[in-house]
Amino acid sequence: MGTGRNEQVVLTEVPSLGGLYVRAAAGAAGRALPGALAQRLPGRRRGSGGAPGDLPAVAHVVEGVVAEAARHEAFCRTVGAPLREGPGGTEAFSGYLHALAFPVAMSVLTRPDFPLPVLGMVHLANEVEHRGAVAVGEDLTVTASAERLRPHRAGAQVDVVARLAREDGEPVWTGRSTYLAKGVRVPGTVDDAPRGEFVPPAPTGQWRLPARTGRDYAAASGDWNPIHLSGPSARALGMKGTIAHGMYSASRALAGIAVPSGTPFRWAVEFAAPVPLPGTVAVAVDDEGRGEAWRRSRCTGWDPGRGRPHFTVTAERLGG
Repeated sequence: MGTGRNEQVVLTEVPSLGGLYVRAAAGAAGRALPGALAQRLPGRRRGSGGAPGDLPAVAHVVEGVVAEAARHEAFCRTVGAPLREGPGGTEAFSGYLHALAFPVAMSVLTRPDFPLPVLGMVHLANEVEHRGAVAVGEDLTVTASAERLRPHRAGAQVDVVARLAREDGEPVWTGRSTYLAKGVRVPGTVDDAPRGEFVPPAPTGQWRLPARTGRDYAAASGDWNPIHLSGPSARALGMKGTIAHGMYSASRALAGIAVPSGTPFRWAVEFAAPVPLPGTVAVAVDDEGRGEAWRRSRCTGWDPGRGRPHFTVTAERLGG
């Protein structure tokens, strides 16, 4: 997994997600932005590479990004993840590392030359390689770029790849997020495999999610996407109502499986249908091995009333 050979644009700081959503909304409405928001992202260019195409052939880079203790603790509390201590201090939760990198990824999606509308995008899937323990307070470099613009049966999909690396350049966390822009057509052949019939497994738990879940996760993660905040803002962007963040579901599922502290692992989530808010999600967790004998886990979430799947999270030990 990686970001490919792209020209690198080094940003001076982590962009504000609030400002990026304002920029996306103004772009969708065809309005000019006032003041500093109208300016291009700050940064300096270094290097070059990659062929021009429909997607911007750039990678945005921010150096000196830190998982702050208070924000990390608030995130873990929101998704039910335990705080774990390792040799280097508190270990950053993998779901929080996605939230840490997300503003840099969002800055790529809201570039003037990015070809898809950002607001209303649907989160389809994630793949993550968590290669080493990241300590809360550790300096990291975040790199993000967009890849693989391709058709989907309902529109166009694109991958956004984010990487976290230590100061010495060692990659410790790489995530690939796949998003769908509904109704947008791009050339190519749709290669989406049809889903098989879903048969709910025996549940091992249940989540009861109040209406404020989207706002709670937004406060913890910084992701104030309107589709997760209220019924009117969600419906204005084409949704039937408020839905939970995909990464809330993924992070809460990941928090409930048995990955031992300090273990390099790979995890992935596939989203089948949004989780409406308020709502109830039945979950089933299946672990292969516990403690140091852990090998892999699977967490499935579905609507217990309709029997419709919401997500599947899988995790497996790397190198084992």
